[in-house]
Amino acid sequence: MQTDPNNVTFTGTRWDLFIVLLRGYVLMIPTIGLNRFWLTTRKRRFYWGHTDIGGDALEYSGDARQLLVGFLMALALFLPLYGLFFYLSTQSVETIIIGYGAVALGVWFLYGYAQYRARDFRLSRTLWRGIRFDQGGNALRYALRRFFWSLLNLVSLGLAYPFMAAGLWAYRYRHSWYGDRQFGFAGSWKQLALPYYLTWLAIAALLVTGLVLAQQANLVSAPWEADPAIYGWLVLLFLAGFVLVTFYRAIEISRMFSAIRLGGAALSLRLPAFGLLGQYLLFVLGLLACYLVLALGGFIVLGLVAGEAFAGGGFDLDALMASMQSSIATLLAIVTGYLLFFAAFAFVSELVLGYGFWRLMARGATISGLASLDGVRARAEDKALAGEGLADALNVGGY
Repeated sequence: MQTDPNNVTFTGTRWDLFIVLLRGYVLMIPTIGLNRFWLTTRKRRFYWGHTDIGGDALEYSGDARQLLVGFLMALALFLPLYGLFFYLSTQSVETIIIGYGAVALGVWFLYGYAQYRARDFRLSRTLWRGIRFDQGGNALRYALRRFFWSLLNLVSLGLAYPFMAAGLWAYRYRHSWYGDRQFGFAGSWKQLALPYYLTWLAIAALLVTGLVLAQQANLVSAPWEADPAIYGWLVLLFLAGFVLVTFYRAIEISRMFSAIRLGGAALSLRLPAFGLLGQYLLFVLGLLACYLVLALGGFIVLGLVAGEAFAGGGFDLDALMASMQSSIATLLAIVTGYLLFFAAFAFVSELVLGYGFWRLMARGATISGLASLDGVRARAEDKALAGEGLADALNVGGY
């Protein structure tokens, strides 16, 4: 039996993804946002179709209409929730706090349920060598596990996280299938404990240092009188914490994915932390460039529709506000700018972070024992799944 590792290759380019995203976001306007389900489908076909494992590319067979139907079904669940929010807003402060807290806990529980169901849908629409993957298990049980682990993690100030992470990874993959072959998971909390607790101690030290600096500089009582250098130190402490968390995430992802088994096949992954940091830096630079272009365009548009506010080489806020109240064009320009602000963030996130993470994962992955999967038999598609439903409504879907 052949056990030589087989590299996973990804051939998609960022320019190809740019075209897919640009077309999708432009079509969002005439479709009032409904095109996002078709955009999601095209993105997945881009990623899946350009990812080659052992000479065969992945295939995504999902349909955008399934995502749309699932989303509409999820909205039916959220309509009573919106009514509850309205009812709570008319009650006393104590009732509002208790009610909103209960709703927040309920939504947090639904996040876990939605994530598992969305993963089920994606796997059931993913094929390799003509055989589809599948997700077994129970979404409700997974959501309950995640919910109570989260509470324990909160109470323990994060100290329970390695146990929580390893347990959830194990549940997901021990209930995953490729055809008639069930996945296995060899990972445990012991693989995460040392790097996590070292990171936890370092973050705690950075947090204490930041609090001491803030107290000495009286940032709470007199923030504008503080030495500007204090803000610089706080930014450096934040960046140091971000780097530490990124390094830990790279370790967790690498070790947990490397614990996945499928019969005689084993995955090995090395996700470079510096590569992740590079993608974050590229994201910040790309977002700043995008916002700069939007700001220049916004000033030009405001100058055209509210020129009186900039008369005489100055800026008259009262004239701008009066122009906004009397000019529909100005109001539309402000609303459009607001929407473009968030659209630019999402666009750059997908183009830089989404693409960069997928490419890093593919470049760092090798799979041994692929020949052991030659005898896998196909299973029928799970047609009972109607899209990703709650995951779309809660915006917790993946790719």
